[in-house]
Amino acid sequence: MDIIKKRAQKWLCIAIALMLISMVGASLVQTSGGSVTIKDLRWETTIGYQMSGLLFVPHGVSEKNKAPAIVVSHGMFNNREMQDANYVELSRRGYVVLSMDMFSHGNSENVPNIGVLTTGMYEAVKMLATLNYIDTERIGITGHSLGGMSSNAAIAQDNAAPKRLISAVLLNCADATYADAKTKEFTDVYGSRNAGIVAAQYDEFFMRDVDQNGNPTSSKDYIKYSNAQSFLHFGIDPKESDNRVADTIYRQTIDGKEAIRVIYNPPITHPWSHFSERSTSATIEFFNAALGSPNSIPAGSQVWQVKELFNLIGLIGFTMFVLCLAVLMLFTPFFSSLRSNEVVSVRDATHGGKSWFWGMLSATAAFGALTYVPVLTHVKSFTMNKDPWPQSSPYGISVWALLCGLFTILLLVLFYYLYGRKNGFNLAERGVRMPLNKIWRTVVLSIVVIAISYSCVFFADYFFKTDFRLWVLAVKAFGPDKILVSIFPYAVFFLIFYIANSVAVNSFNFIRIGSKEGKQNEWVNTAILALFNTLPIVILLLLQYIDKFSTGFLLFDNARMQIVWTFPLLVILPVTAILSRKIYRITNNPYLPGIINGIIVTLVACSNTLTWG
Repeated sequence: MDIIKKRAQKWLCIAIALMLISMVGASLVQTSGGSVTIKDLRWETTIGYQMSGLLFVPHGVSEKNKAPAIVVSHGMFNNREMQDANYVELSRRGYVVLSMDMFSHGNSENVPNIGVLTTGMYEAVKMLATLNYIDTERIGITGHSLGGMSSNAAIAQDNAAPKRLISAVLLNCADATYADAKTKEFTDVYGSRNAGIVAAQYDEFFMRDVDQNGNPTSSKDYIKYSNAQSFLHFGIDPKESDNRVADTIYRQTIDGKEAIRVIYNPPITHPWSHFSERSTSATIEFFNAALGSPNSIPAGSQVWQVKELFNLIGLIGFTMFVLCLAVLMLFTPFFSSLRSNEVVSVRDATHGGKSWFWGMLSATAAFGALTYVPVLTHVKSFTMNKDPWPQSSPYGISVWALLCGLFTILLLVLFYYLYGRKNGFNLAERGVRMPLNKIWRTVVLSIVVIAISYSCVFFADYFFKTDFRLWVLAVKAFGPDKILVSIFPYAVFFLIFYIANSVAVNSFNFIRIGSKEGKQNEWVNTAILALFNTLPIVILLLLQYIDKFSTGFLLFDNARMQIVWTFPLLVILPVTAILSRKIYRITNNPYLPGIINGIIVTLVACSNTLTWG
């Protein structure tokens, strides 16, 4: 055990070093080596809701040296940090950039419905226009997905305003306003503004049209059909014109001003677009043409990927920190009773035990894959207001997790009474049954580990304006309201799943797979269990995207958003299985890692989504 303590101390120091490297490195990239100042803003909007945003101000910008400005917006169920590729690249090119948290997201105030939510983009524009170092003749907006829809709402508001503030708009993975709402005829609501679209060829949600026979078209063929062509032809009926092509800027004089229209058509998916070199290049090229770039840097010269590498280093460091801290706390006097007398090693199993092992793994994988879409499409997992819970996406996933947890418990009960009890399976020996004094200490230790671990996240946010993330998976700082929201039902449902999963992975399934003995075989067992933990998600994603890339259409078209939500689970499910095994081997206690995993996943889910007011 002394060796374990020394190793944990060493790796804890390494974990802290990794997080610090992440904070400093990511900060240097997003500030362009210190030449861009970042300001964390909170302001009261004109409609009475508070909004949050990160403002990036390049050095040298002043009242006498005004700069063009761009508002960048994330999509639904995300937050302002999701736009890091855009705000890093645009700010280093001299633009003032405001990366907003949409209403009901991140640190912005929660609103009651989608109608109020989409007004946030124009509120951000109006705030920018009050800054004396902004060139108000060159304000642009861009948003991904719902951020693009909010951009369209901002254009409508700007059209109705006494003085127009928006001079350029780029919709990223969102359709333009093609037709007049009343007449249904093609129109150009963008007028003399510069306008563009990033139309992902494999978009799961937008870029659809109908062919001459009224049949739906795929997003891959979007550029060929009427909606795209009308946009590129500045709102006229495309039947009367020649076909225009993607990635080409078209110009036309409107109201005495030259306006541009362009559609970029990269071969990417909807969620890929805010983590894409092609999409970022399109954004840079568009605003260079639309607003004029203060700093001439080629669009292909991008550094945001370096920030993502530092973010990933921090995410790895955070995970290591959680594990090592939990282990070291077991050597303190108060929690030492939770430590096992010896390291738990892989156990031998009879032929019948191995049959149960493979049978239960197959059954849980099949159950998870078969139930995900029906569960999430039949509970209210994608709502436009509070119905019944403030966070709909974590609700849907947590309900599915709850059912998977209950199914796992059912299988474990069947195994114990039909096979295990007769063949020497001892619940106390495996850590399933334990005294009450250990249970309450387990809960306290879990809370201590999570609180200290998350203090590193808040440290990164406060001092460096960074967090630990990889694409759609993020461990970020949050307000106290997220803790209150997360308690029920999300935390309860996730805890049931992760505790049941830990009990299954460790107490019931930590057995020797082959005939050989030794440490290597323990990792074979761990790898198999991590794989089967993730297998339902792998199956769903393969079915969905093989169909999308081969036919242009989705297999689970009724669960487009719900399938997109599974991407973070590709990391979370195997990592939590490995982490739980590491802690179990030292404690013979499956509940400790189960509680730690359950609460951290709840906090990750509830701090990175939409919350209705």
